[in-house]
Amino acid sequence: MPVIMPIFGTRPEAIKMAPIVIALQESPDFDCFVTVTGQHREMLDQVNDLFGIVPDHDLNILQPGQSLSAIMTRTIDGLDKLFATTKPDAVIVQGDTTTSTAGAIAAFYHGIPVVHVEAGLRSGDLFSPFPEEANRKITSQIASLHLAPTSVSKGNLLAEGVREEDVVVSGNSVIDALLTTVGKEIPFSDPQLEELAASGRRILLVTTHRRENQGDAMRGVGRALARIADADPELVIVLPAHKNPIVREAVLPAIEGKPNVIVTEPLAYGEFTRMLSLAHIVLTDSGGVQEEAPSLGKPVLVMRDNTERPEAVDAGTVTLIGTDEHRIVTEVQRLLNDQDHFDTMANAVNPYGDGRAAERTVAAIAELLGTGKRIGEFGLASNEKVFTS
Repeated sequence: MPVIMPIFGTRPEAIKMAPIVIALQESPDFDCFVTVTGQHREMLDQVNDLFGIVPDHDLNILQPGQSLSAIMTRTIDGLDKLFATTKPDAVIVQGDTTTSTAGAIAAFYHGIPVVHVEAGLRSGDLFSPFPEEANRKITSQIASLHLAPTSVSKGNLLAEGVREEDVVVSGNSVIDALLTTVGKEIPFSDPQLEELAASGRRILLVTTHRRENQGDAMRGVGRALARIADADPELVIVLPAHKNPIVREAVLPAIEGKPNVIVTEPLAYGEFTRMLSLAHIVLTDSGGVQEEAPSLGKPVLVMRDNTERPEAVDAGTVTLIGTDEHRIVTEVQRLLNDQDHFDTMANAVNPYGDGRAAERTVAAIAELLGTGKRIGEFGLASNEKVFTS
Protein backbone atom coordinates (compact mmCIF):
# COMPACT_ATOMS: atom_id res chain seq x y z
CA MET A 1 0.00 0.00 0.00
CA PRO A 2 1.48 3.43 -0.93
CA VAL A 3 2.82 5.46 1.97
CA ILE A 4 2.00 9.18 1.88
CA MET A 5 3.75 11.65 4.19
CA PRO A 6 2.16 15.08 4.74
CA ILE A 7 4.79 17.51 6.08
CA PHE A 8 3.82 20.76 7.78
CA GLY A 9 4.96 23.00 10.59
CA THR A 10 2.87 26.16 10.95
CA ARG A 11 -0.70 26.93 11.94
CA PRO A 12 -1.84 27.93 8.41
CA GLU A 13 -0.37 24.74 6.97
CA ALA A 14 -1.99 22.64 9.69
CA ILE A 15 -5.41 24.15 9.00
CA LYS A 16 -5.21 23.50 5.26
CA MET A 17 -3.59 20.08 5.63
CA ALA A 18 -6.08 18.82 8.23
CA PRO A 19 -8.90 17.90 5.81
CA ILE A 20 -6.38 16.18 3.51
CA VAL A 21 -4.79 14.23 6.37
CA ILE A 22 -8.21 13.09 7.55
CA ALA A 23 -9.21 12.04 4.03
CA LEU A 24 -5.96 10.08 3.62
CA GLN A 25 -6.39 8.40 7.01
CA GLU A 26 -9.93 7.38 6.06
CA SER A 27 -8.87 6.05 2.65
CA PRO A 28 -8.35 2.27 2.37
CA ASP A 29 -5.84 2.87 -0.43
CA PHE A 30 -3.05 4.67 1.47
CA ASP A 31 -1.00 4.58 4.64
CA CYS A 32 -0.61 8.14 5.96
CA PHE A 33 2.31 9.11 8.20
CA VAL A 34 2.12 12.72 9.39
CA THR A 35 5.36 14.62 9.95
CA VAL A 36 5.45 18.03 11.64
CA THR A 37 8.47 20.30 11.93
CA GLY A 38 7.25 22.49 14.77
CA GLN A 39 8.13 25.73 12.93
CA HIS A 40 5.23 27.04 15.00
CA ARG A 41 4.66 25.09 18.20
CA GLU A 42 1.70 26.06 20.35
CA MET A 43 -0.47 27.21 17.44
CA LEU A 44 0.40 24.11 15.40
CA ASP A 45 -0.50 21.80 18.27
CA GLN A 46 -3.82 23.59 18.82
CA VAL A 47 -4.93 22.90 15.25
CA ASN A 48 -3.84 19.28 15.36
CA ASP A 49 -5.74 18.81 18.62
CA LEU A 50 -8.87 20.39 17.15
CA PHE A 51 -8.90 18.01 14.20
CA GLY A 52 -7.72 14.96 16.15
CA ILE A 53 -4.43 14.65 14.25
CA VAL A 54 -1.56 12.94 16.07
CA PRO A 55 1.77 13.32 14.24
CA ASP A 56 3.81 10.20 13.61
CA HIS A 57 7.05 12.19 13.47
CA ASP A 58 7.90 15.54 15.10
CA LEU A 59 11.18 17.26 14.19
CA ASN A 60 10.58 19.89 16.90
CA ILE A 61 12.84 22.46 15.26
CA LEU A 62 11.53 25.51 17.13
CA GLN A 63 14.20 27.64 18.77
CA PRO A 64 13.90 31.13 20.30
CA GLY A 65 14.51 33.86 17.72
CA GLN A 66 15.13 31.36 14.94
CA SER A 67 16.02 32.79 11.55
CA LEU A 68 14.58 31.70 8.22
CA SER A 69 17.92 30.11 7.39
CA ALA A 70 17.87 28.13 10.63
CA ILE A 71 14.34 26.90 9.92
CA MET A 72 15.40 25.79 6.45
CA THR A 73 18.57 24.01 7.49
CA ARG A 74 17.12 22.30 10.58
CA THR A 75 14.12 21.08 8.59
CA ILE A 76 16.17 19.69 5.73
CA ASP A 77 18.58 18.03 8.17
CA GLY A 78 15.75 16.46 10.16
CA LEU A 79 13.94 15.19 7.09
CA ASP A 80 17.19 13.90 5.58
CA LYS A 81 17.66 11.65 8.60
CA LEU A 82 13.99 10.61 8.57
CA PHE A 83 13.98 9.75 4.85
CA ALA A 84 17.10 7.63 5.34
CA THR A 85 14.99 5.17 7.35
CA THR A 86 11.46 5.93 6.11
CA LYS A 87 11.07 6.53 2.39
CA PRO A 88 7.45 7.38 1.55
CA ASP A 89 6.00 6.96 -1.93
CA ALA A 90 5.09 10.65 -1.97
CA VAL A 91 5.26 13.67 0.34
CA ILE A 92 2.71 16.47 0.54
CA VAL A 93 3.71 20.05 1.30
CA GLN A 94 1.36 22.99 1.56
CA GLY A 95 1.65 26.56 0.42
CA ASP A 96 4.66 28.80 0.81
CA THR A 97 6.21 28.44 4.24
CA THR A 98 9.86 27.71 4.86
CA THR A 99 8.77 24.29 6.12
CA SER A 100 7.01 23.50 2.85
CA THR A 101 9.97 24.49 0.67
CA ALA A 102 12.47 22.69 2.90
CA GLY A 103 10.23 19.60 2.81
CA ALA A 104 10.07 19.71 -0.97
CA ILE A 105 13.84 20.11 -1.31
CA ALA A 106 14.59 17.27 1.12
CA ALA A 107 12.15 14.95 -0.67
CA PHE A 108 13.60 15.88 -4.06
CA TYR A 109 17.10 15.03 -2.87
CA HIS A 110 15.80 11.56 -1.92
CA GLY A 111 13.96 11.02 -5.19
CA ILE A 112 10.53 11.19 -3.53
CA PRO A 113 7.67 12.74 -5.57
CA VAL A 114 6.39 16.03 -4.14
CA VAL A 115 2.69 16.95 -4.08
CA HIS A 116 2.23 20.71 -3.67
CA VAL A 117 -1.08 21.78 -2.13
CA GLU A 118 -2.17 25.39 -2.82
CA ALA A 119 0.17 25.62 -5.79
CA GLY A 120 0.39 28.47 -8.27
CA LEU A 121 -0.27 31.52 -6.10
CA ARG A 122 1.73 34.48 -7.35
CA SER A 123 1.96 38.16 -6.37
CA GLY A 124 4.48 39.01 -9.09
CA ASP A 125 6.85 40.58 -6.57
CA LEU A 126 9.61 38.29 -5.27
CA PHE A 127 9.89 40.34 -2.07
CA SER A 128 6.19 40.73 -1.28
CA PRO A 129 5.06 38.72 0.52
CA PHE A 130 8.50 37.82 1.85
CA PRO A 131 9.69 35.07 1.85
CA GLU A 132 6.49 33.38 0.65
CA GLU A 133 6.64 34.41 -3.00
CA ALA A 134 10.12 32.93 -3.42
CA ASN A 135 9.23 29.83 -1.40
CA ARG A 136 6.26 28.87 -3.54
CA LYS A 137 8.11 29.50 -6.80
CA ILE A 138 10.97 27.27 -5.66
CA THR A 139 8.53 24.51 -4.67
CA SER A 140 6.85 24.69 -8.07
CA GLN A 141 10.17 23.77 -9.69
CA ILE A 142 10.34 20.56 -7.63
CA ALA A 143 6.73 19.33 -7.43
CA SER A 144 5.46 16.36 -9.44
CA LEU A 145 1.81 17.20 -8.79
CA HIS A 146 0.44 20.73 -8.40
CA LEU A 147 -2.89 21.15 -6.57
CA ALA A 148 -3.99 24.61 -7.71
CA PRO A 149 -6.81 26.12 -5.64
CA THR A 150 -8.30 28.06 -8.58
CA SER A 151 -8.08 28.34 -12.34
CA VAL A 152 -6.12 31.58 -11.86
CA SER A 153 -3.45 29.68 -9.96
CA LYS A 154 -3.42 27.01 -12.65
CA GLY A 155 -2.90 29.69 -15.27
CA ASN A 156 0.10 31.01 -13.34
CA LEU A 157 1.68 27.56 -13.37
CA LEU A 158 1.04 26.99 -17.05
CA ALA A 159 2.57 30.38 -17.84
CA GLU A 160 5.74 29.23 -16.06
CA GLY A 161 5.96 26.08 -18.14
CA VAL A 162 4.38 23.51 -15.84
CA ARG A 163 2.74 20.73 -17.84
CA GLU A 164 -1.06 20.91 -17.79
CA GLU A 165 -1.34 17.19 -17.00
CA ASP A 166 0.59 17.83 -13.77
CA VAL A 167 -1.93 20.40 -12.49
CA VAL A 168 -5.29 19.76 -10.83
CA VAL A 169 -7.67 22.56 -9.82
CA SER A 170 -8.76 21.23 -6.45
CA GLY A 171 -10.29 24.23 -4.71
CA ASN A 172 -8.70 25.39 -1.47
CA SER A 173 -8.79 22.98 1.47
CA VAL A 174 -9.12 25.94 3.85
CA ILE A 175 -12.80 25.98 2.85
CA ASP A 176 -13.07 22.29 3.80
CA ALA A 177 -11.62 23.15 7.21
CA LEU A 178 -13.81 26.23 7.62
CA LEU A 179 -17.02 24.38 6.78
CA THR A 180 -16.13 21.71 9.33
CA THR A 181 -15.27 24.15 12.10
CA VAL A 182 -17.44 27.25 11.88
CA GLY A 183 -20.70 25.55 12.81
CA LYS A 184 -19.32 24.23 16.10
CA GLU A 185 -19.44 27.67 17.82
CA ILE A 186 -16.46 26.77 19.95
CA PRO A 187 -16.45 28.72 23.25
CA PHE A 188 -13.98 31.57 23.66
CA SER A 189 -11.34 31.06 26.32
CA ASP A 190 -11.29 34.85 26.89
CA PRO A 191 -14.42 35.95 28.86
CA GLN A 192 -14.30 39.37 27.16
CA LEU A 193 -15.00 37.73 23.82
CA GLU A 194 -17.93 35.70 25.16
CA GLU A 195 -19.41 38.91 26.54
CA LEU A 196 -18.84 40.64 23.21
CA ALA A 197 -20.46 37.77 21.29
CA ALA A 198 -23.61 38.18 23.37
CA SER A 199 -23.68 41.97 23.01
CA GLY A 200 -24.51 42.21 19.31
CA ARG A 201 -22.08 45.13 18.85
CA ARG A 202 -20.32 45.61 15.52
CA ILE A 203 -16.83 44.12 15.45
CA LEU A 204 -13.76 45.06 13.44
CA LEU A 205 -11.49 41.99 13.47
CA VAL A 206 -7.84 42.84 12.86
CA THR A 207 -4.87 40.58 12.14
CA THR A 208 -1.41 41.83 11.23
CA HIS A 209 2.00 40.20 11.17
CA ARG A 210 3.59 40.51 7.68
CA ARG A 211 7.37 40.90 7.74
CA GLU A 212 7.26 43.50 4.97
CA ASN A 213 4.85 45.62 7.06
CA GLN A 214 6.94 45.63 10.23
CA GLY A 215 8.33 48.95 11.41
CA ASP A 216 6.86 52.32 10.45
CA ALA A 217 4.01 50.79 8.43
CA MET A 218 2.84 48.72 11.39
CA ARG A 219 3.08 51.69 13.74
CA GLY A 220 0.80 53.48 11.30
CA VAL A 221 -1.64 50.58 11.57
CA GLY A 222 -1.70 51.06 15.33
CA ARG A 223 -2.41 54.78 14.97
CA ALA A 224 -5.16 54.07 12.45
CA LEU A 225 -6.86 51.64 14.84
CA ALA A 226 -6.72 54.25 17.61
CA ARG A 227 -8.41 56.82 15.37
CA ILE A 228 -11.11 54.33 14.32
CA ALA A 229 -11.78 53.39 17.95
CA ASP A 230 -12.07 57.05 19.02
CA ALA A 231 -14.39 57.94 16.15
CA ASP A 232 -16.89 55.13 16.81
CA PRO A 233 -17.16 54.20 20.52
CA GLU A 234 -19.86 51.60 19.79
CA LEU A 235 -17.56 49.66 17.45
CA VAL A 236 -15.38 47.04 19.10
CA ILE A 237 -11.95 46.33 17.62
CA VAL A 238 -10.68 42.81 18.31
CA LEU A 239 -6.96 42.26 17.75
CA PRO A 240 -5.52 38.80 18.39
CA ALA A 241 -1.93 39.98 18.77
CA HIS A 242 0.78 38.04 16.98
CA LYS A 243 3.42 36.56 19.28
CA ASN A 244 6.24 38.37 17.50
CA PRO A 245 7.43 41.14 19.90
CA ILE A 246 8.30 43.35 16.92
CA VAL A 247 4.64 43.31 15.90
CA ARG A 248 3.39 43.99 19.42
CA GLU A 249 5.82 46.83 20.05
CA ALA A 250 4.71 48.53 16.84
CA VAL A 251 0.91 48.18 17.09
CA LEU A 252 -0.08 48.02 20.74
CA PRO A 253 1.15 51.35 22.20
CA ALA A 254 -1.31 53.43 20.16
CA ILE A 255 -4.36 51.41 21.25
CA GLU A 256 -3.43 50.64 24.83
CA GLY A 257 -6.23 51.53 27.26
CA LYS A 258 -8.89 52.13 24.60
CA PRO A 259 -12.20 50.91 26.12
CA ASN A 260 -13.50 49.55 22.80
CA VAL A 261 -10.33 47.69 21.81
CA ILE A 262 -9.83 44.09 22.92
CA VAL A 263 -6.31 42.74 22.51
CA THR A 264 -6.01 38.99 23.00
CA GLU A 265 -3.42 36.31 22.63
CA PRO A 266 -3.56 34.53 19.26
CA LEU A 267 -6.87 32.67 19.05
CA ALA A 268 -6.96 28.93 18.55
CA TYR A 269 -8.35 28.09 15.11
CA GLY A 270 -11.80 27.09 16.34
CA GLU A 271 -12.14 30.32 18.30
CA PHE A 272 -10.83 32.36 15.39
CA THR A 273 -13.41 30.94 12.96
CA ARG A 274 -16.15 31.81 15.43
CA MET A 275 -14.83 35.38 15.79
CA LEU A 276 -14.60 35.61 12.01
CA SER A 277 -18.27 34.65 11.76
CA LEU A 278 -19.18 37.37 14.29
CA ALA A 279 -17.11 40.13 12.69
CA HIS A 280 -18.70 42.96 10.73
CA ILE A 281 -15.50 43.90 8.88
CA VAL A 282 -12.10 42.22 8.64
CA LEU A 283 -8.86 44.23 8.40
CA THR A 284 -5.85 42.03 7.73
CA ASP A 285 -2.53 41.44 6.03
CA SER A 286 -2.96 37.67 6.24
CA GLY A 287 -3.19 35.43 3.20
CA GLY A 288 -5.51 32.77 4.58
CA VAL A 289 -8.02 35.25 6.01
CA GLN A 290 -8.49 36.61 2.47
CA GLU A 291 -9.86 33.17 1.56
CA GLU A 292 -11.88 32.44 4.69
CA ALA A 293 -13.68 35.73 5.31
CA PRO A 294 -15.35 36.03 1.86
CA SER A 295 -16.78 32.55 2.40
CA LEU A 296 -18.60 33.96 5.42
CA GLY A 297 -19.79 37.11 3.66
CA LYS A 298 -17.35 39.43 5.43
CA PRO A 299 -15.87 42.48 3.68
CA VAL A 300 -12.08 42.26 3.82
CA LEU A 301 -9.67 45.19 3.72
CA VAL A 302 -6.14 43.94 3.01
CA MET A 303 -3.22 45.98 4.29
CA ARG A 304 -0.96 45.09 1.39
CA ASP A 305 -0.19 46.62 -1.99
CA ASN A 306 -0.50 43.33 -3.86
CA THR A 307 -1.94 39.89 -3.33
CA GLU A 308 -1.38 36.40 -4.63
CA ARG A 309 -5.10 35.82 -4.11
CA PRO A 310 -6.73 38.10 -6.71
CA GLU A 311 -9.95 36.10 -7.09
CA ALA A 312 -11.81 37.78 -4.22
CA VAL A 313 -10.49 41.21 -5.30
CA ASP A 314 -12.00 40.56 -8.73
CA ALA A 315 -15.22 39.39 -7.08
CA GLY A 316 -15.38 42.59 -5.02
CA THR A 317 -15.30 41.12 -1.50
CA VAL A 318 -11.64 42.05 -0.88
CA THR A 319 -10.03 45.48 -1.34
CA LEU A 320 -6.30 46.13 -1.27
CA ILE A 321 -5.68 49.30 0.76
CA GLY A 322 -1.99 49.20 1.67
CA THR A 323 -0.71 50.41 5.04
CA ASP A 324 -1.20 54.17 4.80
CA GLU A 325 -2.73 55.28 8.09
CA HIS A 326 -5.21 57.71 6.56
CA ARG A 327 -6.43 55.25 3.93
CA ILE A 328 -7.00 52.53 6.54
CA VAL A 329 -9.18 54.93 8.54
CA THR A 330 -11.05 56.10 5.45
CA GLU A 331 -11.78 52.61 4.09
CA VAL A 332 -12.96 51.22 7.43
CA GLN A 333 -15.20 54.21 8.08
CA ARG A 334 -16.65 53.97 4.58
CA LEU A 335 -17.73 50.38 5.25
CA LEU A 336 -19.14 51.37 8.63
CA ASN A 337 -21.14 54.31 7.29
CA ASP A 338 -22.04 53.45 3.68
CA GLN A 339 -24.53 50.57 3.72
CA ASP A 340 -24.61 50.19 -0.05
CA HIS A 341 -20.83 49.86 -0.18
CA PHE A 342 -20.90 47.37 2.69
CA ASP A 343 -23.62 45.28 1.03
CA THR A 344 -21.67 45.18 -2.23
CA MET A 345 -18.57 43.82 -0.51
CA ALA A 346 -20.53 41.44 1.71
CA ASN A 347 -21.92 39.60 -1.28
CA ALA A 348 -20.52 36.30 0.04
CA VAL A 349 -18.98 35.34 -3.25
CA ASN A 350 -16.70 32.36 -2.71
CA PRO A 351 -14.20 31.80 -5.51
CA TYR A 352 -11.96 29.55 -3.42
CA GLY A 353 -13.68 26.24 -2.84
CA ASP A 354 -16.72 24.06 -2.29
CA GLY A 355 -15.56 21.82 0.56
CA ARG A 356 -14.30 18.99 -1.68
CA ALA A 357 -10.64 19.96 -2.06
CA ALA A 358 -9.42 17.09 0.13
CA GLU A 359 -11.42 14.58 -1.90
CA ARG A 360 -9.94 15.88 -5.15
CA THR A 361 -6.44 15.87 -3.63
CA VAL A 362 -6.60 12.23 -2.57
CA ALA A 363 -7.93 11.21 -6.00
CA ALA A 364 -5.15 13.13 -7.76
CA ILE A 365 -2.50 11.46 -5.59
CA ALA A 366 -4.01 8.07 -6.42
CA GLU A 367 -3.63 8.81 -10.12
CA LEU A 368 -0.07 10.05 -9.62
CA LEU A 369 0.86 6.73 -7.99
CA GLY A 370 -1.14 4.62 -10.44
CA THR A 371 -3.76 3.39 -7.99
CA GLY A 372 -6.79 5.43 -9.06
CA LYS A 373 -8.21 8.25 -11.18
CA ARG A 374 -8.81 11.96 -10.70
CA ILE A 375 -12.29 13.32 -10.17
CA GLY A 376 -13.83 16.51 -11.60
CA GLU A 377 -11.97 19.73 -10.92
CA PHE A 378 -13.24 22.70 -8.93
CA GLY A 379 -14.94 25.34 -11.07
CA LEU A 380 -17.35 27.29 -8.91
CA ALA A 381 -19.26 29.99 -10.78
CA SER A 382 -18.24 33.47 -9.70
CA ASN A 383 -21.69 34.31 -8.33
CA GLU A 384 -22.38 31.10 -6.40
CA LYS A 385 -22.69 31.55 -2.65
CA VAL A 386 -21.71 29.26 0.19
CA PHE A 387 -22.66 31.46 3.17
CA THR A 388 -24.59 34.65 3.69
CA SER A 389 -23.94 37.02 6.53
